[in-house]
Amino acid sequence: MSLYDLHLSLADADLAARLPYSFDPAEPLGPQKARADRVFRSLIGWDKMPVPECAPAVRVDFTTDEDPRFTETRFQFESEPGFFIPAHLLVPKAASPLEKNGKLPVMICLQGHSTGMHISIGREKFPGDAETIAGGRDFALQAVANGYIAIAMEQRGLGELKHGGSCLLPASQALLIGRTLLGERIYDIGRLIDAIENGLSDAADPSRIAMMGNSGGGTATWHSAAIEHRLAAVMPSCAFNLYRKSIFAMDHCFCNHIPHILEYMEMPDLAMLSAPIPAVIVCGREDPIFPLDGVLEGFETVKAVYAAAGVPDACRLVIGPGGHRFYPDEAWPVFAEIMKNL
Repeated sequence: MSLYDLHLSLADADLAARLPYSFDPAEPLGPQKARADRVFRSLIGWDKMPVPECAPAVRVDFTTDEDPRFTETRFQFESEPGFFIPAHLLVPKAASPLEKNGKLPVMICLQGHSTGMHISIGREKFPGDAETIAGGRDFALQAVANGYIAIAMEQRGLGELKHGGSCLLPASQALLIGRTLLGERIYDIGRLIDAIENGLSDAADPSRIAMMGNSGGGTATWHSAAIEHRLAAVMPSCAFNLYRKSIFAMDHCFCNHIPHILEYMEMPDLAMLSAPIPAVIVCGREDPIFPLDGVLEGFETVKAVYAAAGVPDACRLVIGPGGHRFYPDEAWPVFAEIMKNL
């Protein structure tokens, strides 16, 4: 028996019985949500993150009007004491059909394991960036074109916050101090929301903050919705699946892993914590690392959870025709539909 087969047999044994915190449609949602919330926060090391005492400090690096589509501000916000996260704020210049009372919705844009947040703005800095951008990952430009204020934010261990050759070291360090890198990324997203609520942009509507991302950015998006309930809607791409059929089954970056989670729940069970936040889940029919069968099986749980929450139409699945990328032509119309009521 190979080591892989050994681990698979152990996982099969655990999953032969229902995971103790997985969603049960025969039981009321409220108590299940409360139990799952406690264990999920513990697993991602949430109790090791500092409790914010005030809105984060913001440093503006520059503001430019050069692009005819938007005004751009490069800024940094203090997430933890002395630790700043770089980001770019893009405010559309054209009139937006989404404007309400002089305010626009915000789309937080997260790259995965690309060369960094500049991909969201469609900027080539490194070899291979053009191909990545062509894979539908210029999220901030798409958001602006759809009438949103866009914020392209760097994630810990990636892009400008990369340390060494990969995110392996910061992910390992986080585990050794009782945290997870994914939990830290979710915390940073919450601090960005704090900054938006504190007036980061006069044009931003803090009641309509959405988030999207592909791959590692989609992972942060889906898992953030389980913690950060100020999000108005989420659009994770090529990240949603069963842990067992994706993260567990094949090589994935270490920062995707949450210790012990398969002893308690599966990825779709996190819908108990995010519902009723509208969610458009995007996937690729030919995605080799987030296989379609895992997406389809997991989405059945999501639909059941959202039905139990009284919002069966607030979750949608978009299947693109290709591989591990974002599908703007297919996804944005569906997202616009669910945003109509916000």
